Amino acid sequence: METTLNTKPEPSFAFRWIILVVISLAMFGNYYIYDSISPLADLLVKQLKFTDANIGLLQGIYSIPNIFMVLIGGVIIDKFGTRVSTFVFTTLCLIGAAITASFNDLTMMAIGRLVYGLGAESMIVAITTVIGRWFKGRQLSFAFGLNLTLARLGSFAALNSPSWASVFYETYKYPLLIALGAGVISLAMAVIYWGMDSYAEKNYSLRPVPKQDEVRFSQIFDFSKSYWFVVLLCVTFYSGIFPFQTFAVKFFMDTHGTTREMGGFLSSILTLSAMILTPLFGLLADYIGKRSLLMMIGSLILIPVYLIMAYTQVSLYIPMAMMGLAFSLIPAVMWPSVAIIVDESKLGTAYGLMTMIQNIGLAGFNFLIGWANDYSSGYTLGMWIFSSLGFFGVLFAYLLRKSEMSASGHGLEKGIEKT
Repeated sequence: METTLNTKPEPSFAFRWIILVVISLAMFGNYYIYDSISPLADLLVKQLKFTDANIGLLQGIYSIPNIFMVLIGGVIIDKFGTRVSTFVFTTLCLIGAAITASFNDLTMMAIGRLVYGLGAESMIVAITTVIGRWFKGRQLSFAFGLNLTLARLGSFAALNSPSWASVFYETYKYPLLIALGAGVISLAMAVIYWGMDSYAEKNYSLRPVPKQDEVRFSQIFDFSKSYWFVVLLCVTFYSGIFPFQTFAVKFFMDTHGTTREMGGFLSSILTLSAMILTPLFGLLADYIGKRSLLMMIGSLILIPVYLIMAYTQVSLYIPMAMMGLAFSLIPAVMWPSVAIIVDESKLGTAYGLMTMIQNIGLAGFNFLIGWANDYSSGYTLGMWIFSSLGFFGVLFAYLLRKSEMSASGHGLEKGIEKT
């Protein structure tokens, strides 16, 4: 029996990359559903009489279950395996999209977004685990990069849907049905992955499914100051990006008189920038180090961006290009920094805690900006809130640099040593 197992061949090159494309298309649908609300914001206001606070609720409620799911998602994947967990989490995404598309009252649409959120982040964790199984020791970094690029095409497609699906934007309902279609594609890909992985397990020699690190909150007090500065930078940075995108298309239309199509494209510049520049900034940080300084620069870029859009008539390409630069630079440096600062045995807890706090910020600021827009009957107050987040980002990056330049530093500022 042992001999038989050892004579199984390795999966072919083509089989591996087909698996990657299949699971990346599943994530494409996930990302599409997430960003399907922003281009609809003005239609929801006109046709369903929603307020900005209501729109903020639809987007922010996604993050609520992820505050808790990050604690148990890895456990579910460990217990039931990647095939079952990917299928279940993707099914939740589809059910959530179906509920949102099937009703026209805020409560049921919000419940749909909540159910979608229940599956979305954990589905991403499951797919990350799949990539680890199939590509560790074989172009792993490139596989992750390609996966993220294909997934972000879902965001790009959703934000630009007013252009390529303009005929469906007479009513809010049809774009939500397109998002439902993206969910169907996701589930179909999850089923195909299940079949391919089952076939491979019987016919090929595969790595064992990697275990997810358990999140242990008893370790929280062991983390260094540098880790907490990165976490605080994370929550301030993402709270200034994604909640802005929630209202961006509507803001561009109301304040700058753009079409919905142009507003969607401008918002998608962030996604397009990240797809191209994030890997390049990652390489830059690997070689020169100075990671906290790079994060300071990214945060500084964000401070004027919102005020330029709020108070001037400068071409919107300029502030959105600046924001795209920051959106590419900071994540490229920030997430790998945790792996440098934190001991490998505690990485599961470190990333889990960081993601949990990030989702608290995303939920809170979606709610806050929606309220601020309604309270002030405009966008200026919200833009000042976003701009202040850039200031706090600079502060936390400065404190991080100060910590790392001390004797207790973790090497965050070091690049690849020249030989």
